[in-house]
Amino acid sequence: MTLQQLEYISAVATHRHFARAAEACFVTQPTLSMMIQKLEEELGVKVFDRSRKPVALTPVGKMILERARKILKEAEGIPELARAYKGHIEGTVNMGIIPTLAPYILPLFARPFLAKYPGVKLKIWEYTTEQIVRHLRAGTLDVGLMATPVNHPGIEEHPVFYEPFVVYTTNTYDKEFLLPRDIDPNQLWLLEEAHCFQSQVINLCELRQKSSQRLDYEAGSIETLIQLVDSQQGITILPQLATLSMPKRQRRRLKPFLPPAPAREVSLVVYHGFARDRMLEAVREAIVESLPNSLKSGQDFLRVDVDIRIEDK
Repeated sequence: MTLQQLEYISAVATHRHFARAAEACFVTQPTLSMMIQKLEEELGVKVFDRSRKPVALTPVGKMILERARKILKEAEGIPELARAYKGHIEGTVNMGIIPTLAPYILPLFARPFLAKYPGVKLKIWEYTTEQIVRHLRAGTLDVGLMATPVNHPGIEEHPVFYEPFVVYTTNTYDKEFLLPRDIDPNQLWLLEEAHCFQSQVINLCELRQKSSQRLDYEAGSIETLIQLVDSQQGITILPQLATLSMPKRQRRRLKPFLPPAPAREVSLVVYHGFARDRMLEAVREAIVESLPNSLKSGQDFLRVDVDIRIEDK
């Protein structure tokens, strides 16, 4: 068994086609097919079901692929370990960030990080929490940035910062700070269910069932939530980073929660066995350095847990 054979398995699993996989690996299709067949003969099992179109993994092939991608990731980490030992941080980082965080954190840390480490290439995807976990397990992502804890087997969570929630509303309140019980569920706009942020708002407000409204709409983005409040009135809850670039007329609609403010824990997450520790620390440092002082002050927050189920497939 060789690393090259494992790379070929991973390529076929990704492209679901032997010819496209061979092209991606810069070899001929007969060479790639022969190497995979030799591995199957060595193991005494079939990795791929070639009778299906597109080609599919067999049940044991799925287990082999997961282990193969872990091995390939470990192997990729060896050169980086040597470079880090010599003081160099280089290579590609495949990173997934949840949509309620990506538009606000990326403009803060990406450019300073890349300027500090010119040998690094940063590839970013906006994925939901469930998608990040699946891609980490599959080996197609190196790291995720998302709300935690998710407590999923094999996923290691490294908390980076706590981001407080604030209320955005057209209502008037005659007090400086709000409590979760002040939120009227009949007026509350939520994100759609795929977002872990929805589950945190539900947990924060202790909602069991959203009350009926004449317009019942679950938004796909935080910007849509803001526009719904502006146009339809009502209430929504926002993470603080989403409010930093608001114009003054919108900022007047923000109300803080009573300290310790409810907040989401934002963590870098990797799959068990991740070998690029120095790269992970460099990303963490860049994110922390880019945060506004209000998120670096060390003040106490009340963490709101994520309540999202990630099923194994």
